Amino acid sequence: MSLKIAIAGTGNVARKQYIPYLASVEDVSLGYYNRTAVAAQEIVAAHGGELFASLEDLALWKPDAVLVLTSETCRDEVATALIELGAPRLFFEKPLVARNGQAHVSEEDFVRGREVIHLAEKRGCETAMVFNYRFFDHAVQTVKLIEERNLGSVVGVYGAAHYACWSHCIDLMLFLAGDVTELSGSSGTTVRSFYDAVDVTAAFRLAGGGAGTLVGTCGWSLSTPLYDMTFLFEHGRIRVQDLDGPLDLIAGDGDQIEHYSPGANANRWASYDRSFQRSLAAYLESLRTGGKPPVPGIAGLRELQFEAALKRSIAEGRRVQVQEEFAL
Repeated sequence: MSLKIAIAGTGNVARKQYIPYLASVEDVSLGYYNRTAVAAQEIVAAHGGELFASLEDLALWKPDAVLVLTSETCRDEVATALIELGAPRLFFEKPLVARNGQAHVSEEDFVRGREVIHLAEKRGCETAMVFNYRFFDHAVQTVKLIEERNLGSVVGVYGAAHYACWSHCIDLMLFLAGDVTELSGSSGTTVRSFYDAVDVTAAFRLAGGGAGTLVGTCGWSLSTPLYDMTFLFEHGRIRVQDLDGPLDLIAGDGDQIEHYSPGANANRWASYDRSFQRSLAAYLESLRTGGKPPVPGIAGLRELQFEAALKRSIAEGRRVQVQEEFAL
């Protein structure tokens, strides 16, 4: 089976993390659309594939899936157009929508993201997200340990993340710990120049009855570990750090800490690149077999739901009932 994969948006992320790998897959044919055609022409020259002058022409090519890799500031517009043009499947970069950039997600972004997901469902368009942090070795090892070591239910989670990893860490938290039902947020006052954003903290209640906290900041150097998250279970705890960094497990009677270094044989950026390849490989395999996407599009909406609730809580100084006020 040959797969026709269309790419809408050929910016830096597409050039570095998507196109080289996809161009190396034997059963994949690539088609491109970019608002600036010259940039896409360079990619065709380097990697092959077909260049289309418009989204309409891209849709007429009848791709099996379209990877929506445009800037998050216009991703909802492009996705809506593709759905209305009959695209059968869309695969999104993260975050799903962020009109003012990924460090400034708003309530309106959640509303726009929900409209995209609902329109896709109505038109029979399957949606998926990248969320490649789920494909780090330490994330895969975490899922395996949860399944094999009888850790029980999640009773809490706490962590901190650089804004470069913020949406990914929210997704990891929701993926491993479940939905958030109630959230209280607070923010700092110092504007960090890296993303022109202030630090934020979310304290929340989980649907399973546990609780947690998550700090978002761009106040520390990118050369240091970019995130640190600990998941508390009935019968143990798991701590994961950085881009495929170390994993610590306390289980059973807790008399010792088990240390894992699944990504130790590669530097953090090589692990980062590999996580994209694994995410894409899993998605392509779902297309070949007719299975469900490994990370569904609704995961992107859940991430926006968390961020929108956090922004409302900070703005209004109150607890937010997440599932009621920001229904999916």
